[in-house]
Amino acid sequence: MGVDASAEIVINKPRGEVAAFASDPDNDPTWIGGIVEAKTVTDPPFGVGTKVARVASFLGRKMHYTPEVVEYESSALVAMSTDQPFPMTIRYTFADADGGTKMTIRVRGDGGGFYKVTAPLLGMMVKRNVSKDLERLKVLLESGRR
Repeated sequence: MGVDASAEIVINKPRGEVAAFASDPDNDPTWIGGIVEAKTVTDPPFGVGTKVARVASFLGRKMHYTPEVVEYESSALVAMSTDQPFPMTIRYTFADADGGTKMTIRVRGDGGGFYKVTAPLLGMMVKRNVSKDLERLKVLLESGRR
């Protein structure tokens, strides 16, 4: 059994604004709780093939990983894939909603060893963290405190 966790929120801002902010790797440490550092390691423009070196803190451990954008539709979808700390995809979707933009994040992955044994607990933790990330993003964008 792998990890499959998702969360969504409505942010009272236009879809283009939400997608632009959430898709910009320079903003990752601002709204993604576990990200300590993020740096694009490929040439612009942002899109399929873009790689972002991230340093994260999770379960008390520092992790380095480099997700690659595998699907991209401006203001609609960003999907990234990585093999670290286990094979996973991270998918951001943006859709028009009453009052603004519905953003959904879905994390799916299959781990071996430690991650396979802890998949149910890990899935709950990922869902909780992703929900908090979306709440943080909502506050940042709606308050204008970027």
